[in-house]
Amino acid sequence: MPDILPSADFDFSGRSALITGAASGIGAAMAHWLDARGIAHLVLVDLDADGLTALSLDCKVERVAGDVSDPAFWAGFADRPAFDHVLVNAGISDAFPIAGADFARWRRVMAVNLDGAFLTLSAVLGAMQRAGKGSVVVTASAAATKPEATTAAYAASKAALVQLARVAAKEVAPDGVRVNAIAPGGVDTPIWDGMEFFAGMAKDAGSREAAIAAMGKMATPLGRYASAQEIAGQIGFLLSDMAATITGAVLASDGGYTL
Repeated sequence: MPDILPSADFDFSGRSALITGAASGIGAAMAHWLDARGIAHLVLVDLDADGLTALSLDCKVERVAGDVSDPAFWAGFADRPAFDHVLVNAGISDAFPIAGADFARWRRVMAVNLDGAFLTLSAVLGAMQRAGKGSVVVTASAAATKPEATTAAYAASKAALVQLARVAAKEVAPDGVRVNAIAPGGVDTPIWDGMEFFAGMAKDAGSREAAIAAMGKMATPLGRYASAQEIAGQIGFLLSDMAATITGAVLASDGGYTL
């Protein structure tokens, strides 16, 4: 049996990682988490160039502003060496009823959340397979399994991500590469700030923080939402050697929301 004890402290020294959706929220928290654990090289991708620039990290960092849903963007990754770790995290949200929906809004969510994830995996898995090692985590959502009104585009994209991750895991496992998904429930990230209903909640509650706390108390048996830093730690476990025999799994981290 291989000895994995040297990695028990989550030492990522000498390794490289790609994070999409890295400018804020879970992606930014993951960049800081890996940086604190010795990662040697981070490639951070986001449309928000200013957000990427604002990240202060100690390791070698490449900040790449681009649209993950654009196949031409990923052509630039064809000749890169294999990453040791990849977080497929770029995503957007929108809320609207199915009846009478604007198809362009549906396609926008699908393009970023699903097409972007497929293109990311397609761009990086081949090199990882040839290297015979590596681990990937795809950021799905509790919305993949629990329906809520007006979440059709977001929920469907996240449900598809779960199966995409599982299929990828099956394809690359013989080459020593692992692929897992994490399915957070509510997380305190900037994704809420783009939703009209949340702006109203924050106004009524008196602050953004109070609105997040009220939603967590209402929606979860544990009575709170997660922080981006907590989710980053859980992703870090899945990426690490401590999860060496875990692949094709979906880690629900939702405070009991889907119970």
